[in-house]
Amino acid sequence: MRLSMRRSAFLVGAAACALTAGLAAGQAYPTKPIRLIAPYPPGGSSDILARILGEKLTGPLGQRIIVDNRPGAGGSLGTGIASTATADGYTWVVGSVAPIVLNPLFYKTTYQSLRDFEPISVIAAAPQLIVVNPALAVKSMADLIALGKSKPGSINYGNSGTGTLPHLGGEMFATITGVRITHVPYKGSPPALLDLMAGQVQVVFADMPVALPYVKSGKLRAIAVAGAKPFPLTPGVPTAIDAGLQGLVLDNWWGLLTMKGVPQKIVGKINAEIVKALKQPDVIERYTALGIESVTSTPQQFTNIIKSDLARYLKVIKDAGIKVEVN
Repeated sequence: MRLSMRRSAFLVGAAACALTAGLAAGQAYPTKPIRLIAPYPPGGSSDILARILGEKLTGPLGQRIIVDNRPGAGGSLGTGIASTATADGYTWVVGSVAPIVLNPLFYKTTYQSLRDFEPISVIAAAPQLIVVNPALAVKSMADLIALGKSKPGSINYGNSGTGTLPHLGGEMFATITGVRITHVPYKGSPPALLDLMAGQVQVVFADMPVALPYVKSGKLRAIAVAGAKPFPLTPGVPTAIDAGLQGLVLDNWWGLLTMKGVPQKIVGKINAEIVKALKQPDVIERYTALGIESVTSTPQQFTNIIKSDLARYLKVIKDAGIKVEVN
């Protein structure tokens, strides 16, 4: 009887020690530097956001956050590298609509976003900006539609390449309005905007951070934002929905993800620190300078955004009959 009681006491004590050790390990995170993969070159939006975030979270987490640029394949290379990391919370990746939502729909990527990643939080957002050359007699979406209907096939729209958010913007515009426009792909938004200023194309569905400086300088005219609501950094510019184009919403977002299987306690801790960091006035000021809005979410909200975008853009691809590599 005594032996049995001693054995029971030992087992209970061992279990309690194991539980305490587990809790201590969770509370201690992180105990070493964290790798933050930015799947685009230095100087781009993803890289800048990664560095702002790394700088702001280093103090609260007590460990260095090392930004690792892994550009290539429209963000798929670095995102794919991140997907193979150990699920211990020491590898993060900055994701955006292109590598997380669109690339897996268009191409045979080595990863599947919801299968391989644990969303932590949205960290920034900006709708696409619809811009024209100021010399063009188009001052609104209504003018653009009227031009397209009066001269079918006369509108060429530049974008940052097949399978990108700006590409789908043009396809959505054509589907909603019935206006036939010609897709002219470029290797990124900057060359598309340069050709727009040169009059080689008539309209660009552009990435906000790239196009906004040209609008502010008067080199381009913004006729709409492709957001669900007006964008605070473009006061006076109506949404495409305001112009009657229901459903023309192209919200780009950036978010932080880690590997599937990372304990929820760690995910929650990172999320809490992100929310605190992105409310700081100097961060909001730096975001504003980029043409991006500081936005956060819960992990579940971020997961829901990815699910919704995957379903919505898959429908756009099918409706427009766009050819993809994925079976």
